[in-house]
Amino acid sequence: MLLFSNPGCSNTAAAAHEAIRKAKQLKTDVIFASSTGKTARAVIDEAQKQDYPGKLICVRSVSDAKNHGQNRMPTQIQKELLDHGVVIVTAAHALSGGERGLSSQQGGIYPLEIMAATLRTFGQGAKVCFECAVMALDADVIEWGKAIVALGGTSEGADTAMVLMPGYSASILSTRIHEILCKPALMQAE
Repeated sequence: MLLFSNPGCSNTAAAAHEAIRKAKQLKTDVIFASSTGKTARAVIDEAQKQDYPGKLICVRSVSDAKNHGQNRMPTQIQKELLDHGVVIVTAAHALSGGERGLSSQQGGIYPLEIMAATLRTFGQGAKVCFECAVMALDADVIEWGKAIVALGGTSEGADTAMVLMPGYSASILSTRIHEILCKPALMQAE
């Protein structure tokens, strides 16, 4: 496992390299988070460098509740990704979504938020990888029962990659993490 000294976007190229390398070896899909398109471009570049023949799946954020109807990913970037054959999934976050709306208005904490907090003990990117894989399976863009490679990060960019077999959000506890390819060392608090 490759460990980065710090979390964040400075690790995007190396994390994308690890993700594509492993996906090519396993002959499987790559799922990655990208809200603005920066990480998506890095993944596309790495896939081209390694002549990766598989499917690239970008999981992006839903439109902003504060800025109704506006998505953080510009339309031109979305078109660029589609032109490169990237499948785009836009969905509510599997580990927060409606629960965050309830907890922020009603107080308390709910089971999916506890699950997300537990995954964050491995780093924010681990939570993002897990969540995006579940969202992609829910969207029917990957096969059920197949291990995939997921790429996620802390704040911006990518710093974590893992091999996992996601479950649907309705059976989220059936998700299995097979291998962590890279992540931040987390020697200090994020």
